Amino acid sequence: MDERASLAERFEEHRTRLRAVAYRMLGSVSEADDAVQEAWLRLSRADSGSVENLGAWLTTVVARLCLNMLRSREHRREEPLDVLMPDPVISHENGVEPEQEALLADSVGLALLVVLETLTPAERLAFVLHDMFAVPFDEIAAMIERTPAAARQLASRARRRVQGQAPVPDPDLTRQRRAVDAFFAAARDGEFDALVSVLDPDVVLRSDGGVARARHTVVISGARTVAGQALTFGRLSPFARSALINATAGVVVVANGQPLSVMAFTVTDGKIVAIDVLADPERLKQLDLTALDR
Repeated sequence: MDERASLAERFEEHRTRLRAVAYRMLGSVSEADDAVQEAWLRLSRADSGSVENLGAWLTTVVARLCLNMLRSREHRREEPLDVLMPDPVISHENGVEPEQEALLADSVGLALLVVLETLTPAERLAFVLHDMFAVPFDEIAAMIERTPAAARQLASRARRRVQGQAPVPDPDLTRQRRAVDAFFAAARDGEFDALVSVLDPDVVLRSDGGVARARHTVVISGARTVAGQALTFGRLSPFARSALINATAGVVVVANGQPLSVMAFTVTDGKIVAIDVLADPERLKQLDLTALDR
């Protein structure tokens, strides 16, 4: 085996982890793949013989690439968005595909990724690398040109935000699905009280309609307010296809072969605590829905 082929083989051993890091950093599958590919290009041009810990070196490269991409996003935005829905990872309701498992390990639900979008780039990097991948603070500090103490503080600040706004879903998928099915049954039948009963009192509904459907970009909270909005979902019930959205119970609304929305539900203790909706027609066109047909 020649040197380049050997290097490529060593890189592939780390690809899955690098892709998981980049997805959590960016909330975009395509941008995560771009970051990983750029890391390979940089490795192929580097003096790899001097790299003692290839995994740590690649993680640093990917993290810095992601940090730059996040900072570039901030500069491009003319005004902050009320809701920016990350790319959902859609799987058949019978289970997550093997290549998706690493991407979604550690309960990386859509609700968590939505909260990560509200962090500063440095906070997000510190939290993702330390709390999700156990990267030491001294290594993180070098990436963001801060002291280890400052990196620790960034991660702590991010952790408080996540713990306050991103509830952990029930591990029992059957229990999750039962709550989601009850939600749609109540919406279909126009049963307001039944809707309220399946929602947590502090439930939050977030919807990203994109530029084309800006009026669908909303954040509302409270069981009765969300239930009132959810009654309008009743007409969608015939088109709702059960799916796993980032490994939790959800639906993809499909009419005439076209996706109208993706709805991810976070269920805790049998109650729906968060509903995250992607309704941006431009982004919906780009989704891969083949997993629903297997």
